[in-house]
Amino acid sequence: MAERFGATVVIDRPIEEVFAFLANGENDPKFSSRVLEIRKTTEGSPGVGTVYASTVKDAGVKTQREFRLTEFEPPTKIRWSETSKNAVTAPEGGYDLEPAGEGKTQLSFHNVLEGHGFGKLIAGFALRSARKGADDFARSIKQAVERETPAAG
Repeated sequence: MAERFGATVVIDRPIEEVFAFLANGENDPKFSSRVLEIRKTTEGSPGVGTVYASTVKDAGVKTQREFRLTEFEPPTKIRWSETSKNAVTAPEGGYDLEPAGEGKTQLSFHNVLEGHGFGKLIAGFALRSARKGADDFARSIKQAVERETPAAG
């Protein structure tokens, strides 16, 4: 059974800058320590159909992951689906952005985790860990965006 987790954070940058940062999946290692490497495997600017391939490390195990962008609505919405075959996958995930005052953006993220085969036995553990770390993950995104995109001034 697939279950969802996520969190919300306010980032001290305009919505267009936050969206641009998140739309570039190659920025993921800047806020996710589990992403060891990632690259875009399709041509052109990010949009619906863009694919990112990554190597991640969860619970000491390295796996190859592939995600396809399924919705892309600048500057408010990005959705993805994991297309790789692993024990636990994220068949759905996304970012929702909205203005939160002068030069600020409210970001909500979510992922749905689903176990396959042996992964059905460990999906609950993965979900509990993800839920426990969701607020820290949101704060990591905030810190990365604010560090990587200069403040207006």
